[in-house]
Amino acid sequence: MKQNILILSFIILVLVAVIVVTRFGLSGQEDNWLCQDGTWVKHGNPKNPAPISGCGVEKTVTNFEECAALGQPIVESYPRQCQFNGQNFVEDIGNGLAKADLIRVDNPLPNQKINNPVIISGVARGYWFFEASFPVNVYDDNSNLLGTGIAQAQSDWMTTDFVPFSLTLQFSQPQTAKGVLILRKDNPSGLPENEDQLEIPIFFQ
Repeated sequence: MKQNILILSFIILVLVAVIVVTRFGLSGQEDNWLCQDGTWVKHGNPKNPAPISGCGVEKTVTNFEECAALGQPIVESYPRQCQFNGQNFVEDIGNGLAKADLIRVDNPLPNQKINNPVIISGVARGYWFFEASFPVNVYDDNSNLLGTGIAQAQSDWMTTDFVPFSLTLQFSQPQTAKGVLILRKDNPSGLPENEDQLEIPIFFQ
């Protein structure tokens, strides 16, 4: 009887050892980042973001988008911020905060993906218009002009209050994934001191 108990205990110990070796020895790289061809590749579902070095090639980051693409921590402020290797990268949202008392756009929002045509809407002070309109341009990230249009006031523009506007803008095929919308204050005088513009970074669908 005692011998059977010893044999059974030995078998249980062997089974436990096999399970431990299989889980932690052979599968030690579950839920981890593996270095393959100089790039960190996700294996399983690791809790931490990809390592920033030690895989053949040191990763470099120059802007918020590159930092976010690496899965680095993002501070949900406005604008958002991303931290990488001791550096802080702020998301480009254009100059909307500085121009908020002059013109505000409801659509598209900064860094939104846009379709062709893009519907642009918002409100602007009456003095942003001339004859109830102002020009809008869209550029790709190489500063190529893709399209231009005229935003029209949707109510009386002869006021200093905010006036709603809208425009459906067609544009040509971009050569970059990113671009910018420029909403220019109408300036019939042509004087530099009367010029102003709102810049909205966008992505093409």
